[in-house]
Amino acid sequence: MSEAQHAAGTATAERRDGDSRKTILEVSNLAVQFGGIKAVDGLTFSVHEGEIISVIGPNGAGKTSAFNCISGFYRPNRGSVVFDGEEITRKKPSYITAKGMARTFQNVRLFADMTVLENVKTGMHSHLAQNVFDAMLHTPRYRRSEAQCTEDARGWLDFVGFRADDELLVTQLPYGEQRRVEIARALATQPKLLLLDEPGAGLNHNEKNELMGLIRKIRDLGVSIVLIEHDMGLVMEISERIVVLNYGKEIADGTPEQVKKDPVVIAAYLGEDEE
Repeated sequence: MSEAQHAAGTATAERRDGDSRKTILEVSNLAVQFGGIKAVDGLTFSVHEGEIISVIGPNGAGKTSAFNCISGFYRPNRGSVVFDGEEITRKKPSYITAKGMARTFQNVRLFADMTVLENVKTGMHSHLAQNVFDAMLHTPRYRRSEAQCTEDARGWLDFVGFRADDELLVTQLPYGEQRRVEIARALATQPKLLLLDEPGAGLNHNEKNELMGLIRKIRDLGVSIVLIEHDMGLVMEISERIVVLNYGKEIADGTPEQVKKDPVVIAAYLGEDEE
């Protein structure tokens, strides 16, 4: 470990000790391996309530694999994930979502045969005040629940700045608007923690500026945010803290100012030899 890396880690530890916010996520010694490839190797970091953290690293560093472990899509070989005080390491994604963790994906994953509004409403199913009996018979409770669901879905679309017709199929939307719909659907699950996997990918300059504003709006709701992102301008502007991965290993964890000066991080991005 370099002196700069050690200093960054010490400064981060000191800052965490002085942070009175509740820890919402605690990742400890997380590792997942595919054959002989260690996609994630000993990742450890924490997230406080209302905190914005970026996870960065070169292509193949293990960022998305880490997200998949945290959100239940992969089962890690070792380590633990504690979310809102509960061990969730081997829980199913549906359970983790219902508990209050939502995520988006590197490639937008919306239901192509559904409208914008229908896509957002799918994020609300675990919170609806209805059952199969209500749905089959279209009871008054079902109708009230559906009306509230539609109102809430449109509210989330307004919140993310969606500008098009919500009755369009999502495949009819430009890429930037599809991103907004995916974030609206994630917010519709009422998360305490939101994982964003490359939310700025494919967006133009103005759209990225709007994205930064949206991320801050979400944080201001009290939602903690962890994002994977390659746009370093966006990362440095939006992040309170940055975790850096390389070949599955964590090589730095600190403030943007600390991380951008760390020689280990510079070497990982520029391919320089580390002393």
